[in-house]
Amino acid sequence: MPVLDPIDAQLIEALRQDGRASTVQLARLVGRSRTSVQSRIERLQRQGVIAGFSVRIAPDQDPGAVRAHVMIKVGPKESRAVTAALGAIPQVRVLHSVSGDVDLIAIAAGASVAEMDQVIDRIGALDGVERTTSSIILSTKFER
Repeated sequence: MPVLDPIDAQLIEALRQDGRASTVQLARLVGRSRTSVQSRIERLQRQGVIAGFSVRIAPDQDPGAVRAHVMIKVGPKESRAVTAALGAIPQVRVLHSVSGDVDLIAIAAGASVAEMDQVIDRIGALDGVERTTSSIILSTKFER
């Protein structure tokens, strides 16, 4: 596992805030040269610390405007199969393995409440899923 120094940590946090920040802006922020910052970012990508860059769409502009957290209880030794099946559902945007009363939490997105209802039903019907509990996201207060 790569060891991050304080400069790496500052760069990562700055990129979380603005993934389009220029190397000149980042260099000013961390007090290093532009070439040093570019080298650090390339190294962090090679090491797999930075896996990629993406766009965050404003919630009111997202075509998957209806989102839900789906808590999933999985049967014994069924996690791998359920994870694979969830990966085949395009509306499942994120899947977390968690501790506690449930085994997985999926974040799903759909264009309408009716579509989200179908997605949640589809998840509940998967082989190996014992039960689901869902919460529709009403609003996002902040996201980093």
